[in-house]
Amino acid sequence: MEIAQTDRILLETFEPQFSPMRIAVVTETWPPEVNGVALTLSKLIHLLSQRNHTIQLIRPKQDKHDAGTDEPGWSEILLKGLPIPRYPQLKLGLPCKRNLLKAWSHKRPDLVHIATEGPLGWSALQAAQILRIPVTSDFRTNFASYSKHYGVGWLKKPIMAYLRKFHNRTACTMVPTQALKVQLHSLGFENLCVVSRGVDTELFHPQQRSLQLRESWSANQNTTVLLSVGRLAAEKNLELIVSTYHSLKENGRDVRLVFAGDGPFRSALMAQCPDAFFMGLCSHTQLATVYASADLFLFPSLTETFGNVTLEALASGTPVLAYNCAAATELVNDSKNGWLVHGEDPQNYVLKALEITRLNGTLQNARQYTQECIRQWDWQEITSQVETLFRTTLKSIEKN
Repeated sequence: MEIAQTDRILLETFEPQFSPMRIAVVTETWPPEVNGVALTLSKLIHLLSQRNHTIQLIRPKQDKHDAGTDEPGWSEILLKGLPIPRYPQLKLGLPCKRNLLKAWSHKRPDLVHIATEGPLGWSALQAAQILRIPVTSDFRTNFASYSKHYGVGWLKKPIMAYLRKFHNRTACTMVPTQALKVQLHSLGFENLCVVSRGVDTELFHPQQRSLQLRESWSANQNTTVLLSVGRLAAEKNLELIVSTYHSLKENGRDVRLVFAGDGPFRSALMAQCPDAFFMGLCSHTQLATVYASADLFLFPSLTETFGNVTLEALASGTPVLAYNCAAATELVNDSKNGWLVHGEDPQNYVLKALEITRLNGTLQNARQYTQECIRQWDWQEITSQVETLFRTTLKSIEKN
């Protein structure tokens, strides 16, 4: 059947906009590794795949049994990697420009998206530029801020210089908050675009609250369960959580402290706080129950680019106490669904926790408002933003 002239015009107008893209995604971390980058990137890329885009994932091989995924619309290139110091479960991708030049010359992607800025990411950037393939990137980890926690604070400026050089060679760098965009722009970063992280609001929900789990923590209805979720590492400022817990106990509060996660700082935390509950690494399903079963989420980190745990806690109905930075700045309505501590004084953080737990109804009242702020962070909405950004990048390259 012949297509009418008006229908042909409509197809020519709209078909390019909605045509599937071939997207190569480069990352040095991927599930089953448990961290914010791996989990949020995986969710985003799988949703893009469900929208009929062809995905090519480039990442380090995680172990000798890792064969990758090979299914319609999805392929993987697994490369060599080395364990990251202090995080042997994670791999650092090795330089592989020659491999990528060969792969992309044979099967060219429309766009390369680089999620991590390590040797693998740098190789991908070089290969894509040689082949004139458009590149976008993510700013997901604040490596420069981490440096002071590992005794190499003097590397902060060189690290930031490298990151600036890396990202300014891409067509667009996605950052998760407006505040981070302003900060990076002041440091000379260009072509920045705000794209937030998402949250699974069906999984992370107040209905996941478990009285049985609370009982395992020796918590009754009058007990305030304090929760920390994430990597147990020096840069997370976890000692402040321990000192906050001790101050609350010394002031007569009925509290329990729960850590969900693992990392190099675990043994030190167990020595400082032997009566805390250490859950170890938890699956996303387990975390949903842990979040919802707590009463106050403690997040004193000052090194985050976003902090998806803040989003997950609020979606689960658990109020948040955090410094006024990263995701908390945009998600926490002070004294309504949580509390923001201004500045970096640890004593102010402890005093705010004492104030919050003084009256029994304070946390319960805050719990009513936790879900209001997270509706716009639905994953489908975030995926649409990224999809539009990819298309806009391709169009701008075509025009030039």
